[in-house]
Amino acid sequence: MQKFWAAVAVTAAMVAAPAAESETLADALISAYKTSHLLDRNQAVLRAADEDAAVALAQLRPVISFATQATWTKQDNDLPFRSTLGQSLPAYAESADASAQLSATFLIYAGGRGKMAIDVARESVLSTREALVNVEQQVLLSAVSAYVDVRLQIETVALRESNVRLISQELQAAKDRFDVGEVTLTDVSLAEARQAAAQSGLAAAQGALEAARERYKATIGHYPGKLAGLPKLPVAAKSEEAARAIAVRNHPVIKQAGHEVKISDIRVKIAEAAFLPTVSSSLMVSEDWLSGSGNAVAGVKFSDTLYQGGERSALYRRALAGKESSAAAQLQAVVEVSEAVGNAWSNVIVQQASIQAGGLQVTAAQKAFDGVREEATLGARTTLDVLDAEQELLSARADKLQSEASRYVGVYQLLSTMGQLTAEQLNLGITTYDPEAYYTAIKKAPLTSTRGKRLDKILEKIGN
Repeated sequence: MQKFWAAVAVTAAMVAAPAAESETLADALISAYKTSHLLDRNQAVLRAADEDAAVALAQLRPVISFATQATWTKQDNDLPFRSTLGQSLPAYAESADASAQLSATFLIYAGGRGKMAIDVARESVLSTREALVNVEQQVLLSAVSAYVDVRLQIETVALRESNVRLISQELQAAKDRFDVGEVTLTDVSLAEARQAAAQSGLAAAQGALEAARERYKATIGHYPGKLAGLPKLPVAAKSEEAARAIAVRNHPVIKQAGHEVKISDIRVKIAEAAFLPTVSSSLMVSEDWLSGSGNAVAGVKFSDTLYQGGERSALYRRALAGKESSAAAQLQAVVEVSEAVGNAWSNVIVQQASIQAGGLQVTAAQKAFDGVREEATLGARTTLDVLDAEQELLSARADKLQSEASRYVGVYQLLSTMGQLTAEQLNLGITTYDPEAYYTAIKKAPLTSTRGKRLDKILEKIGN
C-alpha cells in the first residue's frame, strides 16, 4: 500500500513544471472559492442563522415600549348652547392635551424554554456551518475536476490532431503504392475512410474541449488560459480503514447530523416545558404633560393552560418522533459517508492499476504499429493492418490519458469523502470566510445604534 500511495503522489506524464505565466491548480481553486455564488448564498444563509440566535436571546430580555400622544380639539357652533346645569357655554371652544406612556414586560419563568431556544439556535448555527463546509468541498472538487478536464481535452485534441496527420500520411502512401500497382483501390478507400473517421474524432474532441472550457468558466469564474502542469497530489490516508476513521470524525455531513440530533433533544425538552406555567412581570408609567398628573402600575402575571384539546401532548409526541428521525439520519449519514469513502478508495486503486496497464499497452501498441508499418513497406502487411495498428495505438494513448485524469480527480474525491477538501486543508494561502466573525458581533443581540458600524465593517469585509 505504501508503494501505491507513492505512485499516487506523482502525477506521471500529466505533471509538469508550471510556467511563470501559467495558471496553476491552486490559482484556479482560489478563483473558484472567491467567485462561487453557491458559497455566497450559503454564507448568507449562515448569517441568517446567526441572527436567529440573536432573536432567541432577545426573547429573554425585557420588552420596553414608549408611546406619546398629543391631541387638539376645536368646537365651533353657530349658536350658543347650554350645559345640563343651565349654564351658557361659548359657541367656540378649543383644547389641547399631551401625554406619554412607558411600559415594560419581562418573562420571569417559562420552564427554561427561553434558554433552550437559545441552545437550539446555537446548534442550528453550528449545523449550518457544517453545511457551508460541505458546499465548500463541492465547489473545490468541481474546480479540480474542471481544471483536469480542460487539460485532458487539450491533450486529447493534440492526440487526435496527430492521428489525423498520421492517417493522412498513410493515405498518401496508399495512393503512391496504388500508382505503382502495389495495392488496390480498396486499400486507398480504406485509408480515406479512416481519414474521415479521424477528422470526425478530431471535431468531437474539439467540441469536448469547448464544453470543458465553458464548464471551467462556470466553475472557476473565467475561461482557461495557459494551464500549468498538475502539482503533486496531496496525501489522503495510509489505508482505507484510516480514511474511514477520518471521515467519521470530520465529514461535515456527519457533524451536521450530530447537531441536528442535539436540536431534536432540546426540542423534546421544550415540548416538556410547555406543560409548565409561565410567570411574567409588567410595569407601566404614564404622565399627562399639560396637567402634570401621572401614574405607575406594576404587576406580576401567573398563567397556565388548563385545556388545549391535546395540542401540547401532540407536540410532545411529534418532538419525540423528530428525535428518533434525527438519530436515524445520523446513523445513515455515517453509513453513506463510509460507503463513499470505500467507493472513492476503490476508484483510485482501479485507476492506478489502469494507468500501469495502460502504460504497458501503449508501449506494446507503439512497437506493434512500428513493426506493422515497416512490414507494410516491404509488402508483408496490408494498408488495413497498418490502420488497425494505428487505431489500437490511438485508443491505448487515449485510455491512458483518461485513467491519469480520473486517478488525479479521484484522489481529491477521496479527500472530499473524508471531509478534508477545504481551502484550509489544501493550504491555499487565502483569507477564507470566518463564520465566527459575524456571529461574535451579533450573538448578544446588540442594538444597531451601538454596534451598527462594526457590523457594517464585517459585512464589507465579507463582501470583499
